[in-house]
Amino acid sequence: MSPRKAAALRAGDRTLREHLIATAERMMAERGAAGLTVRAIAREAGVADGVLYNHFAAKEELLAHALRARAEAIGRTLGPLPEAGGGTVEENLRAYVRHGLTVHRELLPALAGLVAQPDVLARFSALSGGDADWRARLAGYLRAERDLGRLAPDAPVDAAVSMIVGACHEPVLSVLFQGEELARRAPADSADGLVAVVLRGIGPR
Repeated sequence: MSPRKAAALRAGDRTLREHLIATAERMMAERGAAGLTVRAIAREAGVADGVLYNHFAAKEELLAHALRARAEAIGRTLGPLPEAGGGTVEENLRAYVRHGLTVHRELLPALAGLVAQPDVLARFSALSGGDADWRARLAGYLRAERDLGRLAPDAPVDAAVSMIVGACHEPVLSVLFQGEELARRAPADSADGLVAVVLRGIGPR
């Protein structure tokens, strides 16, 4: 290991790949993703520019992993999502909606700098699959509640998920495509209103 690599890892037991992802994630959190170059990340990480390409095929791969790490870090601050069968469906669904709104809002500074980099977003989407993904967790939760009889037996779960995900995306897209001045902000009670509308369509009858 070169002296610069050793110095970069001196403070912990992470691998150099993990160190680079953590560095890029921290930079995204502090200053967004706009202008986040290989040179800037390398300097912040304390390594030579070319070291990044020993661990990632391209800058886009590193940024996708950093964005994923950022989303996971935000999610950890929000606590676990409710499981089916506990509490009330209304309370649980409100928790899922608030989780989605918060994650999307907190990711906005990073996403705003990546609109012109679709390859990063495509890689991020590929990394975000599986049961840990918020959208998949939401769909699984609603199907489980339907199986338990706490939702209508013919509840259109996919439509409900699309409605909730779209509502969480809207404030982000509003900022990205209309700018800060014209953007539509999600009102404080948006989770309550959205849950009420969704439950009218999928609640037990």
